[in-house]
Amino acid sequence: MANGEKMRSVVYHEYGSAEVLEISEVEVPAITENQVLVKVQAVSINPADWHFMRGTPYLLRLQSGLLKPKKGSFGLDMAGIVESVGAKVSEFKVGDEVYGESMGALSEFAVFSNKSLALKPASLNFEEAAAVPMAGFTAIQALRDKAGVKAGQKVLIVGASGGVGTFAVQIAKAFGADVTGVCSTGNVEMVKSIGADRVIDYTKEDFFTGVDKYDVIVQTAGNYTLKQLRAALKSDGTLVQAGDSSGVKAVIGMGFVFGMLKTLVISKMSKQKMPAFLAKRSKADLIALTELIESGKVKPVIDRSYPMAQVAEAVTYLEAGHARGKVVINI
Repeated sequence: MANGEKMRSVVYHEYGSAEVLEISEVEVPAITENQVLVKVQAVSINPADWHFMRGTPYLLRLQSGLLKPKKGSFGLDMAGIVESVGAKVSEFKVGDEVYGESMGALSEFAVFSNKSLALKPASLNFEEAAAVPMAGFTAIQALRDKAGVKAGQKVLIVGASGGVGTFAVQIAKAFGADVTGVCSTGNVEMVKSIGADRVIDYTKEDFFTGVDKYDVIVQTAGNYTLKQLRAALKSDGTLVQAGDSSGVKAVIGMGFVFGMLKTLVISKMSKQKMPAFLAKRSKADLIALTELIESGKVKPVIDRSYPMAQVAEAVTYLEAGHARGKVVINI
């Protein structure tokens, strides 16, 4: 592309609600020899996006800027078409359909490291592929790496109808687990449809007061206490908290840190394992997710799609916490 060519990009210049987001004309970024320029087709938004937008928890601001955002670019997950490649990039070529994760994805063009992209699953359209990276990373790393889920184990997914939860249900089933999902009344049938063996409607039943005990519990949403979650866990089971379970924790910041420290201390003193967890970007896991998708074992669940001009409405909807699966923006 010619130097100085312009594109539309979603940015924000101060912290706050979705109203701080705006669409600006900026220069198409240049790439280095190890980077790829992608013409973005679709982007999915995640809780991480609005945490950066709001600057909460406040510890995030040590990275993003104390009083105002340093960069203010928005979006992480995307699917698109390779526009150009750096001189040392051999894995991709112009015209390849790809997906991956990088800061500033909610733009007409975005720069990605060669290590943060993979070829888009052929069975998915761009919207579906954009829904995969962060939620997929979180689910597969929580279940495989932290919980070590094995065939035949009883796994409980709390928040089974959300972005991470819908992936976690399907991936746990792909690993051969017996899966129970927890969600609200309106989402019961959807969670059953993606493979859950049983579904608990939390508006009618408390999973932590019953006789069932689980080998693994993955909490991706909800406001359940550690005591409640442990009550449903086997004496040698594993609890992974793979989502932001409390808006209060997100705002306070240090409360979240103290909660993590409490979990680690209890884990050291008990046979129940409660490992610390923070999902990370991984090309290997993106490829692993592609294989699960192409095998027909995993398919993204999309709640709503918005045009780029309605990014504020999309983020507001996601923040409300009732999305069924993922929220996607078409560029």
